[in-house]
Amino acid sequence: MSLAALFVAVVLVSAGDVVAQSRPSEGGLSYLGFDRNDYPGDASLETLHKTFAYTGYWLNNPPGATSNRWAGHRAAVESAGFGFLVLFNGRLYVQLKTVANATRLGRSDARAAAAAAKREGFPRATIIFLDQEQGGRMLPEQKAYIFAWVDGVASAGFRAGIYCSGLAATDDGNVVTAEDIQKSAGARSIVYWAINDGCPPAPGCAFPQHPPSPAQSGVPFAEVWQFAQSPQRKDVAGRCTNYSRDGNCNAPGIDPLPIDLNAATSSDPSHGRTR
Repeated sequence: MSLAALFVAVVLVSAGDVVAQSRPSEGGLSYLGFDRNDYPGDASLETLHKTFAYTGYWLNNPPGATSNRWAGHRAAVESAGFGFLVLFNGRLYVQLKTVANATRLGRSDARAAAAAAKREGFPRATIIFLDQEQGGRMLPEQKAYIFAWVDGVASAGFRAGIYCSGLAATDDGNVVTAEDIQKSAGARSIVYWAINDGCPPAPGCAFPQHPPSPAQSGVPFAEVWQFAQSPQRKDVAGRCTNYSRDGNCNAPGIDPLPIDLNAATSSDPSHGRTR
């Protein structure tokens, strides 16, 4: 359900030839990164940074998890040379109940996100991405939650982003979640991290030295594009042929280490580094 976009082929190189970009985005450059729910461990960071410029970093329990193993590792991740995609796991529709309750939860979750970001040592103006797992047209309760969260994060001195679908919901009038949120956001400043792992436009489980631009995701205003997930989503990414035999996208040099892959306009998409 993505917008029409020109897919530019990328030249893939072997894992040994991949070098993580480390400069701010210039001249339309795109940077390769990864994210995963479980912290990969301090010992894996050096190997991972040979391929990736930045990593996702959870501020609260990731989806389906009962603990957050990323907590307390920000300094180690930064020292290894990584930039950040700072993430806060948001609420599902079933938890929201009413617009009033959704607004209250959005405000309280924004306070929790800001407090966690400060506790982890992220500087002011770091972009915190709200993880919006459910796609399609956002219902009034979902929008109330999202925008209360966005406003609360901004008032706490951080910038707000959102991780959401860049795929058209074919069962909901081909609505693209990222577009639906943007159209309702008014004057709010929100950074968009779009998920579209369908091939094309996604290159699948690939580690290109020059990753595709996030605008090629089908969401032209996206600054981050998640183009591969682990495990491979057969209903969406079934045409992608380069996933591992176990159905995952595994990190080079640390097999098996299932990861999700991202392209971003910056080597530090959340601007979360302190040096």
